[in-house]
Amino acid sequence: MTKKRKSSEEQLDTTKILSHLGICPGQTILDAGCGDGYMAKKFSTLVGNSGKIYALDYRRELINTLHEEVIDTNIETLVGDITTTTKLEPCSIDLVYLSTVFHIFSPAQVVMFEEEMQRVLRPNAQLAIVNVIKEETPCGPPLKMRSSPEELRAKISLTPTKLVEVNMYFYMQIFQKK
Repeated sequence: MTKKRKSSEEQLDTTKILSHLGICPGQTILDAGCGDGYMAKKFSTLVGNSGKIYALDYRRELINTLHEEVIDTNIETLVGDITTTTKLEPCSIDLVYLSTVFHIFSPAQVVMFEEEMQRVLRPNAQLAIVNVIKEETPCGPPLKMRSSPEELRAKISLTPTKLVEVNMYFYMQIFQKK
């Protein structure tokens, strides 16, 4: 019997998410807090052989499993924490995708996350953050840990460009680096 890995995959409309991100062949994407890598795999298909996906998570066991699954693909797995300086080159990323992770960041980690976004994102690149809505729901973190779209925009200095409902209990806020 295989152990089911914790993932938000079943709860999100990934088709809707992907349609709003405008991913193109050749792009470089960071799936930060990638978990089991289900979105990294979807991104990989969209960017094609000319693109690159970085799948980053602090949980070594998840990254080790994902690494075995993506050998000989355009996905590079990295053990790390997006609230610290990563091994990624400056101005190397077209899109950073962060799903159901932001709520765990402390105020100090939000500052470090913001610094790393400024460092790794190319000019005009995007940051997409998927969060659980800030109201009582049958799933998700405690209400006090959640951010409304307005609160999220106040915490991130990048320019907000699009707000999308990606399921009954989730939204995606897209930002752009100018």
